[in-house]
Amino acid sequence: MESSSFELLKGLKGPILITGHSGFKGTWLILLLESMGINVYGVSLKPTKDSLFSSIYSNTQPKLNNWIDLRNLSELAFFLNKTEPSYIFHLAAQAIVTEGYLDPIGTFNTNVMGTANLLEAVRKCESVTGVTVVTTDKVYRNQNASNRFVESDALEGADPYSASKVGTEAVASAWKSIYKTENEIVVNIVRAGNVIGGGDFAKNRLLPDLIRSVGGRPPALIRNPESTRPWQHVLDPLLGYLMSATLSLEEKKNLTLNFGPTEPSLSVREVSEICKEKWSEIDFTIQPSKLIHESYFLDLNSKLASDLTGWVPRFDQKEAVGMTIDWWKNKFRGLASPRELCMQDIESLW
Repeated sequence: MESSSFELLKGLKGPILITGHSGFKGTWLILLLESMGINVYGVSLKPTKDSLFSSIYSNTQPKLNNWIDLRNLSELAFFLNKTEPSYIFHLAAQAIVTEGYLDPIGTFNTNVMGTANLLEAVRKCESVTGVTVVTTDKVYRNQNASNRFVESDALEGADPYSASKVGTEAVASAWKSIYKTENEIVVNIVRAGNVIGGGDFAKNRLLPDLIRSVGGRPPALIRNPESTRPWQHVLDPLLGYLMSATLSLEEKKNLTLNFGPTEPSLSVREVSEICKEKWSEIDFTIQPSKLIHESYFLDLNSKLASDLTGWVPRFDQKEAVGMTIDWWKNKFRGLASPRELCMQDIESLW
């Protein structure tokens, strides 16, 4: 990591609480914070057996074994007052677009009311100085005009998942107003692109689907090959979240920031072909589907984040895809443990 970035992060003190810590992104954030010597707590639903979290953390670490549903306000408030975190990164969410169509009510309950419960619990917890609410690049009103979205662009959810994330941001804005009149807790909203990296094995995500095709299994089905997305290694936005949190605490300012690649977004077809080139056992087939709504073009402008915090992506999109495939190849070949593979990528930041 560049020295200027590291100096900025020194202002972030523990203990830090991560909601959704047992998820893919949350697990990487635990590892990143631990590498900085910061005390971390986690709260989430129980992880699946094949998750990255389960492969790294055991039941012997009580700080990370807190299985609470954010829809339970009283239990959540009790936990916050017991652990007394200084800062919270709110990652817990139902984050799969296709799952939003299957269970729209559950998606809204988790993403909207879960966020409201967390921010209300924070209101009654004296130790918390700030919260970063993680949403998505899919909150923008997307008319497929090939523009790069900036933070001031209009928001609109065209499917249950993205609409629930617009609702998440509305909740965050409402509690900003409450905090401003009561205790001046900072609330940041961060929007990132399609994060990728080793250990993500979620259903209906491109790279995990491609990884599942290895070993003579059925090929991955590519729904919209020409759709573009801002692909980025998970460490890039996570580093941005830490830098923006530190800055907002120092300046007592609420921030809303994009974190995405600087180069134009790659298409689904291009990413699939890069994966195939890196690992010949990967197999995919094009099977267009119109059963669900998905944006054709999606790109982010992260200039504001760069101007305010000095954040820039460490890896371009092709590097991010390559790192992800290398992680999985090395895991399948038994060359290193999941923790070791993650730490190798984290060390490339320093």
